[in-house]
Amino acid sequence: MGITETDLLEDLYREGLLSVARAFQVQRELSKKVVRNKQLGELKTVAGADLSVIKSESKLICGIILFSYPDLAEIERVYTVSDERFPYIPGLLAFREGPAIIETFKKLGRKPDLLILDGQGIAHPRGFGIACHVGVLLDLPTMGIAKKRLYGTYEEPGEKKGSSTPLMSKEGDVIGSVLRTRDNTKPVFVSPGHKLDPESAREIALLCARGYRIPEPTRRADIYVAGLKTGLKKGGSDRA
Repeated sequence: MGITETDLLEDLYREGLLSVARAFQVQRELSKKVVRNKQLGELKTVAGADLSVIKSESKLICGIILFSYPDLAEIERVYTVSDERFPYIPGLLAFREGPAIIETFKKLGRKPDLLILDGQGIAHPRGFGIACHVGVLLDLPTMGIAKKRLYGTYEEPGEKKGSSTPLMSKEGDVIGSVLRTRDNTKPVFVSPGHKLDPESAREIALLCARGYRIPEPTRRADIYVAGLKTGLKKGGSDRA
């Protein structure tokens, strides 16, 4: 497990030393550790993670739900509320949200075979989106499913569920898929994070699509976090 890198980031956050310049440097260093081939055994469990911000309090709410696979029956859900320690900067989302996701992940009683995040994997200007960042630090297979393109070029897929086209880097490499998860609905952007390949990520995303645009793991995590946020705004507990 990438405990050295995790401890390094925690020390930087704690000491207030994680400047934007330092974040870019850390991102470049960690990106070298991404494994772009599939190192995933039998897939029995997946988890979906989502995060929301209470801007007025500079708090991050992160929720993770663990499911059996492929039936997607819920096994467990956990959440945390933490302080926002890094601002939102395009391309550096992981430095804002990554620590909260990792803290929440550690609360799971059973670790998933695969973690799916709301965001990008290698479909990122420097090939290191939040799914890569979290995957490397947890040494866990990860993938990202995003509502919008951050990086890459593509052709629009067909209108039927399951239609997809490759998402390409400027060098001509396949870095993900543009996938239609529901007939006549906007596609999602799927990319591997760590220890996964683009085709496997696409197949898993499609199997997890159950009648909605957003596949179930992150869709239900989003609903979970939204409910937590509403409760906290009404004066509920700030930690699980």
